Amino acid sequence: MALQRAASVLAAALAFASILITGPVQSVGVCYGMNGDHLPSPAEVVQLYKSNGITAIRLYKPDVQTLRALNGSNIAVLIDVADETVTRLASSVPGAQLWVRFYIQHYPGISFRYISVGNELTGAATQNIVPAIKNLNAALDAAGIKGIKVSTAVRLDVLASSSPPSSGVFKDGYMNQVVALLGTTGAPLLVNVYPYFAYIGDQKDIDLNFALFQPSSTVVRDGGLSYTNIFDAMVDAVHAALRKANVQVPVVVSESGWPSAGGVGASVANAQTYNQNLINHVGKGTPYRPQPLEAYVFAMFNENLKPGAETEKHFGLFNPDKSPVYPIRF
Repeated sequence: MALQRAASVLAAALAFASILITGPVQSVGVCYGMNGDHLPSPAEVVQLYKSNGITAIRLYKPDVQTLRALNGSNIAVLIDVADETVTRLASSVPGAQLWVRFYIQHYPGISFRYISVGNELTGAATQNIVPAIKNLNAALDAAGIKGIKVSTAVRLDVLASSSPPSSGVFKDGYMNQVVALLGTTGAPLLVNVYPYFAYIGDQKDIDLNFALFQPSSTVVRDGGLSYTNIFDAMVDAVHAALRKANVQVPVVVSESGWPSAGGVGASVANAQTYNQNLINHVGKGTPYRPQPLEAYVFAMFNENLKPGAETEKHFGLFNPDKSPVYPIRF
């Protein structure tokens, strides 16, 4: 079974109109991508989060207008260091201090939860992750800022093996260095988890219902654990890799979602089913770790300017005019 690629999670909706988060999940957030035409202003976006009860947001870069709009909003923030900035922060403690000053200290009314050093970094850029995390932690300490955890967001292909889940192991040495550092700071590993990409990569062996949290004839048995959906199997493969690295840190699902158009298996019905079931499910945790998962749905808006496959443009919960793409009950 192919368990590929990754990415966040959903905040849900009242019937046919809005998305509302309640219930046992401590934190279900929504990723705020900006690769689209005619998107609402940051102030309108923050109001849309608030009016729909969405309590956490992921920002892929420290956009000043959005940070101003979030100040005082009581929305928890996962903020990324833009990929192109990671090298500078890795090579310079003063650079990390300036970043913290401009994007964290200037906004005392924001509840920053995590800083992600890049998103799905690959190749030579991965060698900058550990020094950048160290420099940002030093900058936060120097500023007297407590409670913000610094990590990085990875795809599931950081694993050399993921099926069955207990076979999960990191394939590259840099990941062992990353998680060892996280083990000393208590920061979670941020993982983008996408059953959709696993499904389209192996439709012969992966049942659609198994990917959608729907009743399925597929059950993966792994030791004494049984898996009735691929999401749990993917997350527990990461848990297995962390065990083998002798590290105990939480996993936060920093992206997850399903496209509503543009390709195989992409439909409004499937997107609604996946995200609804995801919301209902993450509070239960996984077979290996049956504790509530923190997760971020990808994404707030359909993004017509996003590069790549057509499906990449159709992961949004809302259209740019703020109308819901589909209703989700929670």
